[in-house]
Amino acid sequence: MLKLEDSYLHKGQRRGLIRTLREKGIVDEAVLDAINQIPRHFFFDSALLSHAYEDKAFPIGEGQTISQPYTVAFQTSLLDIKPGEKVLEIGTGSGYQAGILYCMGANVHTVEYNKVLYERTRRFLPKIGVRVQHYWGDGSLGLPEKAPFDKIIVTAGAPLVPKTLLAQLTIGGMLVIPVGNRKTQQMLRLTRKTDKQIIRENFDNFSFVPLLGDEGWE
Repeated sequence: MLKLEDSYLHKGQRRGLIRTLREKGIVDEAVLDAINQIPRHFFFDSALLSHAYEDKAFPIGEGQTISQPYTVAFQTSLLDIKPGEKVLEIGTGSGYQAGILYCMGANVHTVEYNKVLYERTRRFLPKIGVRVQHYWGDGSLGLPEKAPFDKIIVTAGAPLVPKTLLAQLTIGGMLVIPVGNRKTQQMLRLTRKTDKQIIRENFDNFSFVPLLGDEGWE
């Protein structure tokens, strides 16, 4: 990883990224402020450093990507995070999304399927002041031992909505998840109104890496 320096140039590039996200329709000021706080270039290898503030996804190794900033902002906005809420993230990846949630005041628990990425991110995030609870395992099954959660965010494309994740929501809790095939998924928000009543909302289409595990893709 690079030397962790956040220069005036990088801060200016982040402000430019925020302008781009506003132009694309992101209006949640708490989300935009969190994106402005987290130096995205910290998550890039030196070969891709010049691209860190482009509104694009980029590879991080192990067949995974750091998501497009617009995707992160859109998905996070749907969660309607309140400070102090207990949030489960499925798919730690680079740790960028976990950092955004942390900056918004969430109590973050994050699960990564890939052992290499889990170890890398578990070591890296504390170096930039991001303190979350890390787990290695099958995120499609959630974290039943830590449930319930106020919010759950899935950062990989699922074939179906995992019932185990819905069961781990508090009453009034929300699950935001992309569901579809391996190439394109529709973003869904599911709100648990009662033990048996789930409200489902459909949003735009996106393209995520596949959710692996018992309730994901094999």
